[in-house]
Amino acid sequence: MSNRLGILISGRGSNFLAIADAIGARRLDAEIAIVISNRLEAPGLAAAQERGLHAMALASKGLDRETYDRQLIEELHKSRVDLVCLAGYMRILGGHFIREFHQRILNIHPSLLPAFSGLDAQHQALEHGVKFSGCTAHFVEEGLDSGPIISQAAVPVLADDTAESLSARILKEEHRIYPEAIGLVLSGQYRIEGRRVIPK
Repeated sequence: MSNRLGILISGRGSNFLAIADAIGARRLDAEIAIVISNRLEAPGLAAAQERGLHAMALASKGLDRETYDRQLIEELHKSRVDLVCLAGYMRILGGHFIREFHQRILNIHPSLLPAFSGLDAQHQALEHGVKFSGCTAHFVEEGLDSGPIISQAAVPVLADDTAESLSARILKEEHRIYPEAIGLVLSGQYRIEGRRVIPK
């Protein structure tokens, strides 16, 4: 696999910035071909433009999933993207999109999957009283947060944690493991057996 990344964001893009920093520090051998936000007001767009990256808003409001996904696919192909990285992208991708980039879409999720998939994972962790949460870098499949797991990092849940304080600690680990997971996938030095991603 080549190393051109297409990064999809919806908000501040902190994981996108962690990826960009890892590339800048030569910890990740890749280039960001395009950053796309489905929200016009996403702060991550301005951050991408400040770094001189090709960034664009492709508004999703009012469009059905398939129509929007086809527009997204077109833009990613125009930029010759090899790997799609979701970085706080708050829209579910349809089956057509996922099949178009089969095993070439990654996501970072703020829980130890398969626990607490979907939205508000940190709230879910606190409500369930778990002693550890964390984050998971995984391939994207058609099920919600269901693809093979590439890497995980655990974070203790403290007695006085709020969703905000837990989120902040988890986010530090997201910023660490996501670039590493991207690097592994780009290297091709792994195999997938069932739901397991096994480094070679």
